Order: sequence, then structure tokens, then C-alpha cells
Amino acid sequence: MADSSQHNGKSNGQANGTAANGSAEGSAGPWIGLPAALFGIDGPFAEFMRTANPFSLFQQNMDLYQQFIDIALGKSTIAPDPRDWRFQDETWSKNPFYRRLSQAYLAMTDAVEKLIPEDLSDDDRSRAQLAVDIVTSAFSPTNTLLGNPAAALRAIETKGDSVAKGFRNFVDDWLNNEGMPSQVDDSKFQVGKNLGVTPGKVVHRTDMFELIQYTPTCDTVYEIPVLLIPPQIGRFYFTDLAPGRSFAEYAVSQGLNHFVVSWRNPQPEHRDWGLENYIESALEAVETVAAITGTPKINLIAFCAGGILSSIVAAYLADKGKDTINTLALCVTMLNWKVNASIGAFRLPAMLSVAKAQSEMKGVLGGNDLHKVFTWLRPNDLVWNYWVNNYLMGDTPSAFDILAWNKDNTNLPAQLHKDFLRIFEENLLVKPGQFRALGTDIDLGKIQCDNFVVGAVTDHLTPWKACYQSCNFLGGDSTFALSNGGHVAALVNPPSNPKAHHFIAPGTAADADAWMETAVKQKGSWWEGWAKWVAERSGKRVPAPKQQGSKKFPPLANAPGDYVSQ
Repeated sequence: MADSSQHNGKSNGQANGTAANGSAEGSAGPWIGLPAALFGIDGPFAEFMRTANPFSLFQQNMDLYQQFIDIALGKSTIAPDPRDWRFQDETWSKNPFYRRLSQAYLAMTDAVEKLIPEDLSDDDRSRAQLAVDIVTSAFSPTNTLLGNPAAALRAIETKGDSVAKGFRNFVDDWLNNEGMPSQVDDSKFQVGKNLGVTPGKVVHRTDMFELIQYTPTCDTVYEIPVLLIPPQIGRFYFTDLAPGRSFAEYAVSQGLNHFVVSWRNPQPEHRDWGLENYIESALEAVETVAAITGTPKINLIAFCAGGILSSIVAAYLADKGKDTINTLALCVTMLNWKVNASIGAFRLPAMLSVAKAQSEMKGVLGGNDLHKVFTWLRPNDLVWNYWVNNYLMGDTPSAFDILAWNKDNTNLPAQLHKDFLRIFEENLLVKPGQFRALGTDIDLGKIQCDNFVVGAVTDHLTPWKACYQSCNFLGGDSTFALSNGGHVAALVNPPSNPKAHHFIAPGTAADADAWMETAVKQKGSWWEGWAKWVAERSGKRVPAPKQQGSKKFPPLANAPGDYVSQ
């Protein structure tokens, strides 16, 4: 769900910011960074204006005028949410001017929110809400120096030095980050040195992927191995971040014979790589893991969009009468796209057509372009938060491994983009037989292996209640785990995290709300729940392999491999 250290489509293999994320051409601050489709004639803002009720608009105006009078007279009781980072400074409550300023802004925001009609469809509501969020967040007084008491005080205390630093940060982002505020100082991270360092070997390589087998840390491993399929968007090493925060490191510590796919970063010449090519690659990875370990079955776990691919692979194999997949785990993956989710804001035919045309023309959908779309789904947290930090406060963004990975993104080939948009637009996966792969009608209900589904409580891309629905579409016995955190933070959630917790229960309830009534809260990460669950289904323990690969699949390179740096 991912900006990168790429320049002209190539990566330096480091999350260190030494390569620019773009150029000054076409950059003019965050509003230009926002994909133009959002405010085009068929975008969410136009949708919001079309759906606004004229009578409601008049009523809200009258109510707003009355609130402004109460605010001016000091009678208003409007107060910001205690969790709103923008109004944490005590000046907002103690200073009469700033208190009134915040109240006026919050009153305006509330009035605009109330203009959204109640009877809209989920997609229309998502589009209208997205437009409201973008506009109202932009008008927050905290985005200006004089309207931000903390920034104004910093400027006085530093005798203007913070303003000078902020201006330098702004110019640097204008020139090197396509006008978007930088989210991370990635200069302290380098893949292969302090990220992606769990020992292992590349044991198979194709034009599309490398297969990595990690070195066991136990004398014995479970008989049935684990293969992790990451999303085709983004680099695989978010499953192997810094030591102590690495899923790969944790998996091998639990006695699992762990493999992972590292997708190649597609370039314009790979424009024809479509979903069927990725399905074939995933099937090849499954067969290779089985051949190396000498087992007829494997455990498949997938993150985000990798779960879409893995569910298709599992259904395909099931249709062919093959029980190769021993267990299937889908983490923050949505299979049903007709749900109330922020991503539904983009289910507009004109917007989808523009998106398809752009990727077809370029050969790929650039990672930066996709990152901007996801960024603007949460403008307060992912745009204006950094605007204030970098430009008004004059600070450097923090060094954080997840954000460094998020910046190091990859492209999406035009054909895969087209295939994903078709699934998204027509919601094909949950309609048995409506999606065909390699000449086979895909029916998720034919997947009879046990499955483990993970959602994240604050996920804005794949809401956890939508993730839960996967339990209803898959055959076999389901277990659902609800993790703390958002879309990526829930995945990078080691047991050492003192805040880690999850709810877990069989995924047998008709809906997510009913499941929640039966769920048990567990302290610690869902990693632990999944590791125990998969270990119970992975056969006996056998001597750990003394070396990675096999005679047919000899080691080709050390992990994290070559494709991660392309």
C-alpha cells in the first residue's frame, strides 16, 4: 500500500535517499502532487458538488453563520478531538484568538461534512468523503506559519532559523520529491546492511522473480515449508526489516522452513506482464519449494495484493484436483471489492479509463504515482503532517524503517494494472467462474485447506471488516485474527512490540460484527498466533537442511538477492 529511491525507473538498491524521486519538471507543491483525476470533471470533488443538496447547503450556511457568531462572542463549546495532532499545543485552548480560530475551522469542517447526502451508495459516499477530506485538511490553520502557534514560537525562538530550514526543505522536495513533503529520512538505511539481512540464499531466478530460502536457526524444522508471496507492488524486504522487526527472522526462529518471492521491478519493456504471468510465476515458486524440500505440500502465506494472487493460485490448484496448498494465510487482503472502503472512491469509469490509458502509454504505472494516490487517501496524516514538520517547524523527517521501505517502491506493468482494475471494477473474484486464469474458471469456494485471515483495526486501504469477508468466500476451516495497527504497521508487528495485541477466533460468524462478539483478545503479535497455527498443521519436525537449495536448484546469490536492488 508505497515512495522510492528510484530515478528514471531505476533503483540504487538503497533506502538512503541518494537518488531523487523525481525532478522539478511538473512539480509545484502538494496540490500538483495530487493526481489530477481527483479534481477533474469526473473526480471525487465534482461528484461531491453534484450530490450536494441545495437546501442542505442553505441550511448549513445559516447554521454556520450562527456558530461563527457564538464563536466570536466566546459562547461556543466546540473543541478539537483530543487525538487530533494539529491542536495538541496548549495555546489552542488558552489563547482566545487561537481558540476561536480552531473553533471556526472545526465548525466549517463539520458543515461541509454534513453536506454529504445520507442516501449515497458506498462508492459515491467514499468519493464525496475523499473530496471533503482533501479540501478541509488543506484549509487547516495549522498549515500556515501564523496559524500554527507551535511553529510561530519555534520561529521566534530560533530567530528565523527554523523558517530558513523549512524553506530549504521545501525547495529540496520541490526539486527531488515531485513537490510532495518527504515522509522519512532514509539516509540511515541500506538494503543488505541494516534492512533485509536475515541470512539466506537465492535458490531460483526467472525473468520475473527470485526465490529466497532462509537459513534455519533451529536444529530441526517443520516438515511442510512456508512460502510467502508479497504484493507485486513494493519490494519484498518489508517482510525482512531491521533485526528484531523481521517476519522472516521470526519465522525461522519458530522452526519454519521459510521461503519468500522477491518480485522484479518491471520496466516499460515489461508492459505485457499481466496477472496470468504472475500466476504462472507463483505456481512455479510453489513447485520449486516443493521440489527443494521434497514435500508434496506447502504452506502459503501472502500479504496485501499478494493475497489476491495467492487465492487465485490456490483455487486454480484446487480445481485441478491438486492439494498442494496445505494451508493458506491472507494478510490485509480484500477479495470482495464492493464494500465501504476508501479505495472505492476511485471506482469511477472515467477515472479508471484515464488510469488504464496512462499506464498503457508509459508501459508501467510508476511507483511514485501509485504512492501519491494512497497518500491522498489520508491527507492529514500523510501530507499535511509532514508539511508542518518539514516546512513550518524546519525539522527533518524521522528515520523509520517502514517509511524507508515505503519510499523504495516499484512499478506496476501496464497489463497487470489493467487486470487489477478489471477485478476491482467488476468484483470478479467473489463471483464463482467469472474470473478465468490459465483457462480455468476460478471458484474460491473450492479452496478446502485451512485458512488464516488477518485484518488490521485501523487499516484505511483494506478495512478489517472487508478482510473478514474472505472467510465467507473460502472453503475450508477459517481462523480470523484482528491486529492492532494500520495496513503496513500491522504486518510489521513483531512480538517485541509492547503495544502489540490481536483478537482471534474461528472465522465462522456470518459477519465481522458477529465475529467480534466471539473473539478473544491476545497480548502480543498475530505473528505468534499464526506461527502456532501453522506449526500445528505442518507435520513432524525433521533435521534442518544444512544448505539452501538442492542439486537441481543450487544457490545463486546471498539474500536479499539482486532483484531487490533493481
